[in-house]
Amino acid sequence: MPLSEHEQRLLDEIEQALYAEDPKFASSVRGTRLGRPSRARKLQGALLFLVGMALLPLGVMMPVRLAEIPIVSVLGFLLMFFGALLVVMSFRGEPDGDAVGGKAGKGPAKTKRSSFAQRMEERFRQRFEEDGR
Repeated sequence: MPLSEHEQRLLDEIEQALYAEDPKFASSVRGTRLGRPSRARKLQGALLFLVGMALLPLGVMMPVRLAEIPIVSVLGFLLMFFGALLVVMSFRGEPDGDAVGGKAGKGPAKTKRSSFAQRMEERFRQRFEEDGR
């Protein structure tokens, strides 16, 4: 859900204040892309999953064991797990409109969300005004 105009202005003001106070920290934070999914991250996750999937049966066939535990298979499982985790986390950061497309039932839900967001924003403004007095 995109930010309202008021929220966007507040965010811009906070960003400008951060740049004025500590430009070095602000530029280092701005350069990171932790929250934004990328195609490369999805591809890395898929490749990790496939490599782990190949190592899983290979570890059972190999004689490398530690206390009767097939180490290569355990490594394969861990690679599969972290690969799937990377893919799921990268899809989670995408906006709903791109991932879902256009469903017929989405119209009323978005209206409810926006009215709820408007009510919450109005409550926030009232609290802010009461604290300022």
